Amino acid sequence: MIASPLEPELVERIRDVDRARLRVTHEPALLPRARFASDHAGIGPDLDAAGVRRWLAILRSADVLFDLDWYAPAEMATNAPRLRWVQASKSGVGESLRRLGLDRTEIVFTNCAGVHAVPLAEFVVLGLLYLYKDVPRLRDEQSRRVWEPAVARVLAGSRILLIGLGGLGRQVATSLAGLGVEVRGFRRTGTAVPPGVTRLIEPDAFHDALGEVDALVIACPYTAETHHLIGAAELAALPAGAFVVNIARGAIIDETALVEALSSGHLGGAALDVFETEPLPASSPLWAMPNVLVSPHRASVVDAENTLIVDLFVDNLHRHLDGRPLRNVYDRDRGY
Repeated sequence: MIASPLEPELVERIRDVDRARLRVTHEPALLPRARFASDHAGIGPDLDAAGVRRWLAILRSADVLFDLDWYAPAEMATNAPRLRWVQASKSGVGESLRRLGLDRTEIVFTNCAGVHAVPLAEFVVLGLLYLYKDVPRLRDEQSRRVWEPAVARVLAGSRILLIGLGGLGRQVATSLAGLGVEVRGFRRTGTAVPPGVTRLIEPDAFHDALGEVDALVIACPYTAETHHLIGAAELAALPAGAFVVNIARGAIIDETALVEALSSGHLGGAALDVFETEPLPASSPLWAMPNVLVSPHRASVVDAENTLIVDLFVDNLHRHLDGRPLRNVYDRDRGY
């Protein structure tokens, strides 16, 4: 069952996996209306009683869902008693599954880890260049028609501490290394050094490592262990003028402490795609800070996203039919 907006040609790709064995249900009139390409949330349909009955009837017959049920996600285990597997449209599904209580069900969830790695890595590059090249000042002077010579910083040769070396972190490391950046990586488990990373930082050396870099990039999963991993003490440990880029989850940084570090001038700036409260409240000081790039959690949303997700889903669907292990299975113990 297709449970979120999807292009008809991609639905046909799913049907083509095995038309003899699969019955793929796709009823756009019962789905949210996409506001833009690859919009998985959309605008919910105003279903009448017959529409709700039809939706729930389809759910009752579904063994597999492409994306979580939009109508009553917390009730999926009850409303879809045959459901065995859900392919989510997001990489970081742990927070949603825990909030909805779905992590306590027997349903297998797979995420989209890897699908968003390239666009998010591009946002990291964009954010760092935005700050290193002082784009806010350039835009301000352009708006005032002011020609003012000034000095900018060079990204090549700078030192970055990258938190998280999963598929996303590895892509970030590769992208930054290609620009001549020295990437120091931090993760809690594993000793292998990924391509692009010059060295691994041990957990007991994490605080000291913060004082030796020019920027901090956050690309790790959000779990109980990483909640407010970066607080006032960690931000204070960064050198004066350092930059912060967050493409993971907002609550990995203590946002109040971040605002204070930016307001005081200790931090040189930040490029943020995620926030503790989303949408970011209009009252947040981050909106008005010229040295902060605010992205409304859309750095991973690109026009080809649905195609990439379906590529993954099709591969997993073949695996499901063949009885082989699925890719990107959500680990309840790790929380991602």
